[in-house]
Amino acid sequence: MMTRIQTRLTALLTAALLTAGATAQAQEATENHLAYPFGFVSLQGGGQVTFTDYNNWKLITPTASVSAGMFFTPVVGARLHFNGLWDKGGIWQNDYRYSYKYLTSDLDLMLNLVNLFTRRDYSKWNVYLIGGVGLTYAWNNDDAWGQRDFLQNAYEKSCLSHNFRVGAMLDYNVARNWSVNLEVAGNSLSDRFNSKIGHADDWMLTAQLGVTFKFGKKAKKVVKPEVWETRVDTIWYDDAVFTPHVEDGKATWNVFYKIRESDFEADEQLAAIGAFLKDHRECKVDIKSYADVETGNPKINMEYSKQRCEKAVKALTDAGVPASSITSAYYGDTVQPFAENDKNRVTIIVASGLKDINEKNMVKKFKTKEVRYRVE
Repeated sequence: MMTRIQTRLTALLTAALLTAGATAQAQEATENHLAYPFGFVSLQGGGQVTFTDYNNWKLITPTASVSAGMFFTPVVGARLHFNGLWDKGGIWQNDYRYSYKYLTSDLDLMLNLVNLFTRRDYSKWNVYLIGGVGLTYAWNNDDAWGQRDFLQNAYEKSCLSHNFRVGAMLDYNVARNWSVNLEVAGNSLSDRFNSKIGHADDWMLTAQLGVTFKFGKKAKKVVKPEVWETRVDTIWYDDAVFTPHVEDGKATWNVFYKIRESDFEADEQLAAIGAFLKDHRECKVDIKSYADVETGNPKINMEYSKQRCEKAVKALTDAGVPASSITSAYYGDTVQPFAENDKNRVTIIVASGLKDINEKNMVKKFKTKEVRYRVE
């Protein structure tokens, strides 16, 4: 069993090493990290458990690690790793737990999966695949030795075992020389390691937080020659196009009077008429005056409408409106333009004329432009 596991692990690590080595040749140095190769040392602490048929939650113990190594390329690194502290086992028949101590030493291969698949030489976040082989030494097994009636694999003084490791590490670079990490690893050990017979290798799971110090030369920035090319760009833009045409204009104003009044007091209307005449050409102004039917009599009302009409004409000519453009008429109370009686004491002024309009329309146009741009 141990030979098959060792053979498969060796084949896996060899294939990964060859792939990573080929990929690393394409990497570039930047100023964000140390130049390759660079060394590192790490300290870690956390917990571990060696799985057995007991309640494994009750067997978790603290553990600590120290390691030193080197990254040869952005993808491939190696370390010498020592891990150990206390371990526990348990016998379910009499609910007995026993303690012992251990120390593992491994030579680990580390593959940076982020740099491997992104073909980069530096990342803030890194994920390492870890695999290694080594030895584990266990001792101080008196608690288990005292229960050797239940533990036929119990050893009195010490036990030396192989150790095959596979794991993963999440690492974050907080500075050029420092990083923090979380590592989870599984260790395959001899069946004698926890003093119980399982007819298979014992498995230890470790989970640790750590800090790493990296040392080496600062990477030099690779300055590439600039490569420029020229292209012809099509630039689209909005442009205003003015279309001249003539528009018929017409406006109406009403000037209302009180009973028995005819004075033309309409400054607001005069201003509006002047503005209309200014904006139009060939203008005509038509003035019609009326009187309401419910006040006075037809003769008086005709006189009032006449006065209203004449005073309106005078007000417009005094304001500068050419007399030749004015037509006028008065109707007394014979015509009632409004349904409401009081509104029929009124002069209605209608102005018409032609207005020259430049209608603005936005159209899409394009132009070409030669642009030089940097390729590399």
